[in-house]
Amino acid sequence: MARTNTTKSRAPSQRQLRVGELLREALTETFARAPIRDPILAATAITVTEVRATADLKQARIFVMPLGGGDGAAVIEALRRAAPYLRSEVARRVKLRYAPALEFELDRSFDESSHIDDLLNQVSSRHE
Repeated sequence: MARTNTTKSRAPSQRQLRVGELLREALTETFARAPIRDPILAATAITVTEVRATADLKQARIFVMPLGGGDGAAVIEALRRAAPYLRSEVARRVKLRYAPALEFELDRSFDESSHIDDLLNQVSSRHE
């Protein structure tokens, strides 16, 4: 009987978590020190909130947030254009067999948590 690989239901392994943290640190250092020619990225401070690596470590989804509430869609588009350069910088800083393909996504967890707080405050104010 063949084992089924249900990666969506499994928690990430220790290796995935370690590599994700190394990638996050490398990207943060790259944003702070490396010369990025894109005017949108050069003018925007970017926070890397989380990196999720796939089980084979060949792809990584990077969750970012522009500081100061900048235009998130423009920043994500600029990061996608700069992905090959960022991948090479990450490969220089993190020693892995393969440099993972980088996929950038806007981190919406702050918006969601703010929305939940608002809902909870509304509920608590109704009960008082």
